[in-house]
Amino acid sequence: MTASVVVAGADWQRHGRCRNADPSLFFGPESEGGPERTLREIEAKRVCRQCPVLLRCRQHALAHFEQYGIWGGLTENDRKRHRRPLWRSS
Repeated sequence: MTASVVVAGADWQRHGRCRNADPSLFFGPESEGGPERTLREIEAKRVCRQCPVLLRCRQHALAHFEQYGIWGGLTENDRKRHRRPLWRSS
């Protein structure tokens, strides 16, 4: 979550560590891939780990199906894994 993405009714965003960070750290270019993306995501997650609103940001991203960027320390792929149903084995 970054200051460039403001969610209505999400007062908690004012307290995010990402507020003063470069938005490109959390929202990389569409063509980005490989090692550059991995390094950017590691750095973004490092910012998130120390954030006082990490859980609120994460809950928002999962509840609102945020498709892009790092939210609450989760990448797009991380969030997809959280949303997958847990199948019981027979």
